[in-house]
Amino acid sequence: MNFDALGAAWAPRLLSILRIMSGLLFMVHGMAKLLKWPPVPMFAKVELMSLLGAAGTLELVGGALLAIGLFTRPVAFILSGQMAVAYFMAHAPKGFHPILNGGELAIVYCFLFLYIAAAGPGPWSLDAARRK
Repeated sequence: MNFDALGAAWAPRLLSILRIMSGLLFMVHGMAKLLKWPPVPMFAKVELMSLLGAAGTLELVGGALLAIGLFTRPVAFILSGQMAVAYFMAHAPKGFHPILNGGELAIVYCFLFLYIAAAGPGPWSLDAARRK
């Protein structure tokens, strides 16, 4: 099997799938904070006009925009920054090692969104449809 040819053919599509799935998963964080679904006890009392409320708004709206691939590059860049701030505000004060301070997911999202900001939305997106 020629993996180079297979990779060249599927890489743009897999970029779209990566963007869609990461957007949907990120959106659930905002749903839990703002819509209280699914119910997460630590987000039970999040107020809209609070730091967690602002984060939830970015997660809900930004995740939805990423999932559909609209304004992908700027949204992904903003969300990457949000995750960097979240790591240094919420996780780093608990200790140096991400495995111990619970910050692994924030780091992964930060660099995933930074990659999407650079790579773009892929072919299965509203951004790609608007360019045509």
